[in-house]
Amino acid sequence: MCCGVKELQMATILVKNIHTLVTMNAQRQEIRNGALLVRDQVIEQVGTTETLPDTADEVLDLKGRHIVLPGLVNTHHHFIQSLTRAVPVAQDADLFNWVTLLFPFWARLSAKGVQAGAQVAAAELMLSGCTTASDHLYIFPNDCTLDDEIQAVQEIGLRFHASRGSMSMGQSQGGLPPDALVEPEADILADCQRLVEQYHDNSRHAMLRITVAPCSPFSVSPDLMRQSAKLARAYPGVRLHTHLAENNTDVEYSLSQFNLMPGDYAESLGWLGEDVWHAHCVKLSDRSIEKFAHTGTGVAHCPCSNMRLASGIAPIRKMLAQGIPVGLGVDGSASNDSGNLMHEARQAFLAARVRDEDASAMTARQALEIATLGGARVLGRDDIGYLAPGMSADFIAINLDRLAFAGAQHDVVAALILCQTNGVDYSFINGRKVVDQGHLTTLDLPMLIERHNQLAQAMVDS
Repeated sequence: MCCGVKELQMATILVKNIHTLVTMNAQRQEIRNGALLVRDQVIEQVGTTETLPDTADEVLDLKGRHIVLPGLVNTHHHFIQSLTRAVPVAQDADLFNWVTLLFPFWARLSAKGVQAGAQVAAAELMLSGCTTASDHLYIFPNDCTLDDEIQAVQEIGLRFHASRGSMSMGQSQGGLPPDALVEPEADILADCQRLVEQYHDNSRHAMLRITVAPCSPFSVSPDLMRQSAKLARAYPGVRLHTHLAENNTDVEYSLSQFNLMPGDYAESLGWLGEDVWHAHCVKLSDRSIEKFAHTGTGVAHCPCSNMRLASGIAPIRKMLAQGIPVGLGVDGSASNDSGNLMHEARQAFLAARVRDEDASAMTARQALEIATLGGARVLGRDDIGYLAPGMSADFIAINLDRLAFAGAQHDVVAALILCQTNGVDYSFINGRKVVDQGHLTTLDLPMLIERHNQLAQAMVDS
């Protein structure tokens, strides 16, 4: 019986005449003259241009000049650090000295700074091909809240995993941060619960999820780590994240304070498992690598930051060989000091070869796999990371008629890593075109940069 209500018509997008469609599916298909059809926010069909419909509500004809692949996934970042890039006093410091030197600047952070810093970091990621990112905000001075960052990222249109970080152990208690920047543990846990209950979306294709993320072993107590794990595991799909085994000093701190190697310390707190991923793990022991593999514990690999701070190069090839979930992270915008995720993939590729002194340690396609499928696995997503019917409509397109790719047409997929890919021409997130011909569509970028620079100057010069 007709109810008189017109059935809603879902919008469709057809992308056709793709030079090479890199699906990253189980067969790792690379389709020449490819096409994909999106209905609403979900991919409906993937194939060749000849086999797909030739009409849709919106048609993007790439005229055989672009490569299309899944959106890249960033598994570790500190968005607000975009306000303190290239600060002279910290340019030549290692991890512990670097963070100690920057704490006084971060203590001046405001809600407006959180918002501008997040949007600048997100814009940089999106223009370099990132469609999903996790950010670790662990400092909340003045009027700052994680809500400020969530609102800013929602405005720009990035798929977002917001990590509620925390520091509870100041210098007077043997920690690294100043006492003025730590929070009471009861307040931290209460705010984590509030954020999970207010924002966390565990449904498929979710645009926002919350992670519980105490900052590091040198800034929170063992009890907060345990209580955080207990809280997160009371809610479906809420994951755990922290820094671990980032450099030799980090390892020395763990041994002196807990009489345990970092991986063993994490295990003692219940911080291993498929719902946990750790940033860096540059100095993770072989025994801990085996335990990570056995438990499905993930790793966010941040090669540029690790090199910038002279921390070393993580044994990623060894981790991958044992089946550990590994994704990429650009890390802090003040320790990289960039947020280009395609560059990070290239750096991971190069660093793996240098570390092992083996030109076969990592292939270009393996680097792309870490940047897409690997990141999705680390974040616990089954709806992003590859292009197939039923997957979220997150994909990017890169024009091959660029100077950087001249002479590289023999293998355009490998060229994305072997050559210098500075940005994308098109990006769709959740079926929405957020980058169009290399330009961000969701906000006024020049105005954002001007406001961001003013806030950054005030933070450093105050």
